[in-house]
Amino acid sequence: MEKSALQIARSAYQPKLPKALQGPVACKEGKPTESVGNQSDIKKLFPNTYGMPVIEFEAGEKKDFAPINVGVILSGGQAPGGHNVISGLFDGIKSINPDSKLYGFILGPGGLVDHKYIELTADIIDEYRNTGGFDIIGSGRTKLEEEWQFEKGITILRELGIKALVIIGGDDSNTNACVLAEYYAAKEYGVQVIGCPKTIDGDLKNEQIETSFGFDTACKTYSELIGNIQRDCNSARKYWHFIKLMGRSASHIALECALQCQPNICLVSEEVEEKNMSLDDVVKYIADAVALRAADGNNYGTVLIPEGLIEFIPAIKKLIAELNDVLATPEAKEIARNKQIDYVKSHISEENLKVFNSLPTDVASQLALDRDPHGNVQVSLIETEKLLSHMVADKLEKMKKAGQYDGKFATQHHFFGYEGRCAAPSNYDADYCYSLGFNASRLIANGKTGYMSIIKNTTAPAAEWIAGGVPITMMMNMEKRNGKMKPVIRKALVELDGAPFKYFASKRANWGRYTSYVYPGPIQYFGPTEVCDQSTITLKLEQGK
Repeated sequence: MEKSALQIARSAYQPKLPKALQGPVACKEGKPTESVGNQSDIKKLFPNTYGMPVIEFEAGEKKDFAPINVGVILSGGQAPGGHNVISGLFDGIKSINPDSKLYGFILGPGGLVDHKYIELTADIIDEYRNTGGFDIIGSGRTKLEEEWQFEKGITILRELGIKALVIIGGDDSNTNACVLAEYYAAKEYGVQVIGCPKTIDGDLKNEQIETSFGFDTACKTYSELIGNIQRDCNSARKYWHFIKLMGRSASHIALECALQCQPNICLVSEEVEEKNMSLDDVVKYIADAVALRAADGNNYGTVLIPEGLIEFIPAIKKLIAELNDVLATPEAKEIARNKQIDYVKSHISEENLKVFNSLPTDVASQLALDRDPHGNVQVSLIETEKLLSHMVADKLEKMKKAGQYDGKFATQHHFFGYEGRCAAPSNYDADYCYSLGFNASRLIANGKTGYMSIIKNTTAPAAEWIAGGVPITMMMNMEKRNGKMKPVIRKALVELDGAPFKYFASKRANWGRYTSYVYPGPIQYFGPTEVCDQSTITLKLEQGK
């Protein structure tokens, strides 16, 4: 394939590895673990993979290993660094034994079920080192949940002599990885399953997982774009820019971009829910900030909005929960699309019907119609940025009539989503992802299954990073999906008592009134460490750095 000058230069970059992975490893095991919630239910569902210890790798003695064939799957939405996970995995299994082979399943988990694959050779891997995207084998959203899928998978795994499968994905994909690991362990099929934590949303993290890969690069990419808009905003001084950012289930991206760019307003969904704010409360908060800046003669500004904000407004969240239950019934699935809204209105409570009828027609329609494969509202299709700006304009008109506002309010709208998912990985993500993949090879060599590859202490220089594995069951609890209780990895939300949010909260009044913009510029791949190799501000604040 054709390469840009940057790609050619980046292909020569050698990602850094933790010291423990730079030679033979020994496996240090901790105490038995339990799930974060619903322990008895999770243990009953995962008797073969529950309670395993957290492990940490340290320098060990050289051993001889037989060649091992490994399969790899990219699952779910793209995230910068996926190619480096695969290249790290490739180099890792080749360092175990040069005759080891890596097979990639095409277009996600569906490739395993449909027996579509490619052998990933050195020539192919070298084309994709330190590049963005998932195009080396493609990704998909097929869910591995059914026994027939597992059995079709084992057929091709046996045919190719594959002894281990690495699934690179988010919380849902890694939940599926754990289900698959449990099934193959119960059947004694002799196939290990290892997960790797991916999602730009940043909501796959906990005490063991510091950050999901791709979050760093995506936030730096969005922050560059926000900085460019803020510079334009501060130059023209005539628009309020409403910027929606990816982050359906949590506000980590919006918060990190706020820490990097210092916008006038950043909404945090978790705070909206905690304060029991209504949609009108959110609109008033923005309108008051607009009026305050207008009083100083500044009729311009920036507003950052998390993609999933609408679902965190308590009254709307309660409505959505009932809609999900109503629409999950067999009866609802038979209703014609043009009659679905009337069906919904006749099957929800009076309280929720009142909220439903108060919403703008297009938003109400979106809530009542299409669902994603997990049965959830497709919030990315709701133009929250336009909804809020229109409602703010109406609120300001009322304030103007009451003598509470005297300014001009013109708007521009943006949604940054796909712009960040396939960016060339930052040095941090290039190193982190390569380490995750290489580390997965060591989990495989040590006979582990049902584990997630983890790399910790990543605000330190890479040589000091800590490599190991965490049982996927340790991160699970039971939640309702498509009307049924299912085991899932618990999502990490923004912690309102955590250091990143507290720092933001201490600064936002000043950022709100005054023009304190920061213009981060593009991701730097070459130059001094203090410019190129930095983690997110979120991670530094979480670790007190």
